[in-house]
Amino acid sequence: MSHPFRQTRNTVWGRTEMHTRYVIALVGDDRPGLVEKLSSVVAEHGGSWSESRMSVLAGQFAGVALVRVDPNQAAALERDLKELAGDRLQLSLRRADSTPREVRPHHAVCLELTGHDRPGLVHEITRVLRDRDVNIDDLVTERMSGAMSGGALFRAVAELQVPNDLPLEQLREDIEALANELMVDIHVRELVDE
Repeated sequence: MSHPFRQTRNTVWGRTEMHTRYVIALVGDDRPGLVEKLSSVVAEHGGSWSESRMSVLAGQFAGVALVRVDPNQAAALERDLKELAGDRLQLSLRRADSTPREVRPHHAVCLELTGHDRPGLVHEITRVLRDRDVNIDDLVTERMSGAMSGGALFRAVAELQVPNDLPLEQLREDIEALANELMVDIHVRELVDE
């Protein structure tokens, strides 16, 4: 039987440290101080902020953070974070699995799309990716004014995990066929470590 607290082990300067990790999702009316409230609760429990993605969308603050805390502080951190939720703020808290998922061999690829906005663009692209067993690591989208066309443009940038057994040229051909069908510009390029 596994331990009821999922923990991570980090070796720092020859000593092993145990941490309980949490993924925290926060959505609410945007206002100054939301991130400070969240970070102060984490800090009060000796927690550390590992990584996050936060943005304001249509006046709503939306954020996701990965934090870690000593296992002895885990229950108190959970309690205090849940107390943040309430009027004008939704918070979801989930313990992160310390057992890494099996990652099959892959290479990192960047996909960039620009075209006239229309319903279904994200669905069509993600369907092609799913059919080829490509995982999306990161996706950023935006709708913007098309100065030359007068209509709204849609832009997406995604970082992908492409299986090693799927040649980049094959993925590029499949994506370009879809781009022609959707009448959008899509560029696919391999990301290399610098």
